[in-house]
Amino acid sequence: MERQSTYTATATIDEHGILTGWSEGAQRLLGYGSPAVVGRPATALLAADVEAARRVVAGRERWNGTVPLRHRDGRLLELGVLAHRRTTTAGGTDWLVVSAVTARPQPPRGEPLEEWTFLQSPFPLAIFDADLQLVRANRRLEHALALPEAAMRGLRLPHIVPGAASEEVERSLRHALESGRPQEVRAALGPRFGSTAALTPLKDAEGQVRAVCLSTQVPAPDSAGGQAPPEERGPHVGSAADQARTAQELGEVTVPRLADVVAVDLLDSPRGPDEDSAPGLGPVVLRRAALRAVPEGEGPAHGAGAGEAIVCPLDSPPAQSLAAGRPLLYDTTDPVVAEWAAVDPGAAWLRASGAHTLLAVPLLAQGGTLGVALFGRRPDRGPFAPEELRLAQEFTARAAVGIRQARPSAGADAATMAPQHGLLPHTLPEQAALEIASRYLPAATRAGVGGDWFDVIPLSGARVALVVGDVVGHGVRASATMGRLRTAVRTLADVDLPADELLTHLDDLVLRLAADEGSADPAAETAGGIGTTCLYAVYDPVSRHCTLARAGHPPPALVAPDGEVRFLDVPAGPPLGLGGLPFEAVETALPEGSLLVLYTDGLLAAREHDIDEALEAMFAALARPADSLDAVCDHVLTALLSHGPDDDVALLVARTRVLHKDRVAAWELRDDPTDVSRARHLVHDQLSAWDLEEAAFPTELMVSELVTNAIRYGRPPIRLRLIHQNATLICEVYDSSGTTPHMRRARIFDEGGRGLLLVAQLAERWGTRHDRVGKTVWAEQSFAAL
Repeated sequence: MERQSTYTATATIDEHGILTGWSEGAQRLLGYGSPAVVGRPATALLAADVEAARRVVAGRERWNGTVPLRHRDGRLLELGVLAHRRTTTAGGTDWLVVSAVTARPQPPRGEPLEEWTFLQSPFPLAIFDADLQLVRANRRLEHALALPEAAMRGLRLPHIVPGAASEEVERSLRHALESGRPQEVRAALGPRFGSTAALTPLKDAEGQVRAVCLSTQVPAPDSAGGQAPPEERGPHVGSAADQARTAQELGEVTVPRLADVVAVDLLDSPRGPDEDSAPGLGPVVLRRAALRAVPEGEGPAHGAGAGEAIVCPLDSPPAQSLAAGRPLLYDTTDPVVAEWAAVDPGAAWLRASGAHTLLAVPLLAQGGTLGVALFGRRPDRGPFAPEELRLAQEFTARAAVGIRQARPSAGADAATMAPQHGLLPHTLPEQAALEIASRYLPAATRAGVGGDWFDVIPLSGARVALVVGDVVGHGVRASATMGRLRTAVRTLADVDLPADELLTHLDDLVLRLAADEGSADPAAETAGGIGTTCLYAVYDPVSRHCTLARAGHPPPALVAPDGEVRFLDVPAGPPLGLGGLPFEAVETALPEGSLLVLYTDGLLAAREHDIDEALEAMFAALARPADSLDAVCDHVLTALLSHGPDDDVALLVARTRVLHKDRVAAWELRDDPTDVSRARHLVHDQLSAWDLEEAAFPTELMVSELVTNAIRYGRPPIRLRLIHQNATLICEVYDSSGTTPHMRRARIFDEGGRGLLLVAQLAERWGTRHDRVGKTVWAEQSFAAL
């Protein structure tokens, strides 16, 4: 197949939401020609809540983020877009929407010193490739534009900063690229840029120009707005011996100098440098260290008190700043901020202060993240100026150093938490059967790490397995047992064991672990994880059937497409480690768009309500309309956890998708070698109907070998099935024999023995799946590999 090249898709939308422009890149991306969409509402392409989308962009001049759009062939595409509101020549307004589509990998990073120089330069720097598309941006440029590099990568300068100045700079960029000579152009890209931009061609070892670096200066502050060097700006921050006092010093120094109200919230366990950029697995638990407002004493009366745990949803300003690892600036009318301030008790101070601007700055020290400082300004003060933003960062950095020094056990806490964080999935695997969101919330107590875990495991035949488990107890032993069980589940799932058999094998493993640990320490309680619970589910998007089994775990909740919430009736089964007791699997049909909700018991064990109240609150939260699965997770956690949980909480929410009949083809074959030729013809015709002619030759070879083996060594009935799923093609051959095929080494003059070797070479993955009766041999190809 043709490999995807780099291009930019653009569209323009008028103030009434009607598409007025549609580029060739947009047609290439979504499959619609310009006549099919221009003049129609842009919301017709949106695969999301239209009203929610309108609320997100209301009152904004620019927006960037991920948007779900529907391709002409029905596929759902999650696209990163950048949208600018513009004033037209007629005096009206419209939106310019751009999206960069690129298969080009990121350019390799340089030596550490060179990389630090680029990232930490006091001047905004950007690198544009030979197509004048941005490939690198340093932190100063991100700050000046208030856009992350990921939102700009692959876009041309006029798409990042629309206007005459950027078009003039781009003309000079092209001249520098073609001439190989440095250029200087007088053009200010915005209020946070100087009036002159320097353009430097970047050449390889042979002297060929490969890219152009754009650099510009930031405006120098005037005498009224200028600031003294940090060491001359008043009291020092970070001089106190304990972390609470250091956090209070930060408030004393910055209120009212920089802000009208400041809150400092700390993580119980500092995050290492590798964790800062990892996708969040759940809400962030912080503890209030300081709160200061003007007039003095007004702020602390509102919201969480010192030392109290605060649960911040994943999309809240504190969590976003911690995840990004850099300062983020918000208008408090932003829906994300407004919703957070309305429902989170830890944000009550923001409502009480009447702040109109919020600045979130992570506390960074020695490569780790300690927490976040939140600065608010009231309407009678203007927004933060660039120099004030830098000053807030400097004071926060000093406070972070003092807090780090006042936490002698921080390193030990991080080391204790590291095994558990390393064993949980940092990213969810790609699969098309389910849309998934997850949260993991560690206990806010000092009991130590827990043993809760979850996993998403792609299986053969487009199916996917979901697993949630809870190892009894806390500490390193529970975390280590959790890691062993998670690995065992993945191994057993890989051989496609039925759900009840998988739990039986897991039960045997827990018994062996208990025996090993019990012999080493007879006094140890819950040795080896006896009393562990687990829920295992397998969903098939072709049949829409879900098979579930559980071992003492809470039952999963199901939200039907019409909003009805109920528990699935899955036999409880005994906890793992008791031995000898059977597990029972059930199979149920799930309508497309159903929500399957898996969780650990820490979610329902909050200290402020009993189990009946918790269940009622969970059902009400699940029935509440939500724009996304992330919002569903946040609704559930907000409804059930007003404080940090006493036990770990794992939450997994999955929305079912269906692989429709036009993507699946199945045939019954005769137990006759002459039917191999018929199978090849059937496959060829079906791939032609799917416009996959390029896949025909390797697929016909594999089908020929698999069908021949089924006829020669298996038993009827024999069935052939093809599944076309996004960028993969799966072929399956079933027969009623339970004999497992295996590769063997064929001698030079052997007439057979090379079939499975050929399949293994042609397929990206292949294997055997045993059913109650018979087996299925499957092979999977990726279009990118064809």
